[in-house]
Amino acid sequence: MKRYSFSNLILVLGLVFIYLPMVILVIYSFNASRLVTVWGGWSLKWYIGLLDNTQLMGAVMRSLEIALYTAIAAVALGTMAAFVLTRIPVFRGRTLFGGLVTAPLVMPEVITGLSLLLLFVAMAQLIGWPAQRGIATIWIAHTTFCSSYVAIVVMARLRELDLSIEEAAMDLGARPWKVFFLITMPMIAPSLAAGGMLSFALSLDDLVLASFVSGPGSTTLPMEIFSAVRLGVKPEINAVASLILLAVSLATFLAWYVSRRAEKRRVRAMQQAVADSNAANWGAESDSRKAMTPPSAHS
Repeated sequence: MKRYSFSNLILVLGLVFIYLPMVILVIYSFNASRLVTVWGGWSLKWYIGLLDNTQLMGAVMRSLEIALYTAIAAVALGTMAAFVLTRIPVFRGRTLFGGLVTAPLVMPEVITGLSLLLLFVAMAQLIGWPAQRGIATIWIAHTTFCSSYVAIVVMARLRELDLSIEEAAMDLGARPWKVFFLITMPMIAPSLAAGGMLSFALSLDDLVLASFVSGPGSTTLPMEIFSAVRLGVKPEINAVASLILLAVSLATFLAWYVSRRAEKRRVRAMQQAVADSNAANWGAESDSRKAMTPPSAHS
């Protein structure tokens, strides 16, 4: 009889603690009753009602737009910062630059949000931009916050790369930009994808920074949900959260499927290369034996 250890029990309890609330949320999104805590049967009316809730759907689209822009900008800035910190080992101010890159990771979001708010107010007084806070200021704040995560992820990947491949390409005449796009980028593509997805999730989930730097007409989904929950959880919120869980699950499955197929192709290519190399070596050894054999032996 199979016995479960204490570690397995803790693992099961941890998974139940994490995922059971999500399961309950999805189930109650199909609740026909307007009261969230009272089960009134199965119904899809809250999902259908989302189409008429323009305020909530507007917040969803606004959050998705900001998260997409944030992921793109954070990957670009974080990758450049990671290259500077890994490929330029010594330069003046390296310690300060590294500290500035990683500071948002440990700094409370309240401090970051208040600092950015004061910065935007001072810029509006000095140069007249931004005239009012909105999607642009939220995007800048989220990019500032998420670039640190991308930099850390890409730095970990860059430290594992074999520089001899890039050096061999440059020795063969390839320009540095061509080496970067054709050799380095494909090798760090998984870390770029991971940093982009992490930035997208962090931006979509952020409440504190957006509360400081948002303005009229730029309410994001977390802000909309937070303001609605204070008056009581509505069934529409459960429906929106369930749709987000479905979208995240599908995106995760798609990323796993694509990476799995890529890994299989890579393994097959390596096996084929090894087989071709062995065949070439065997043919060369056979030719060398024939060349070393005296003519009298053939007769």
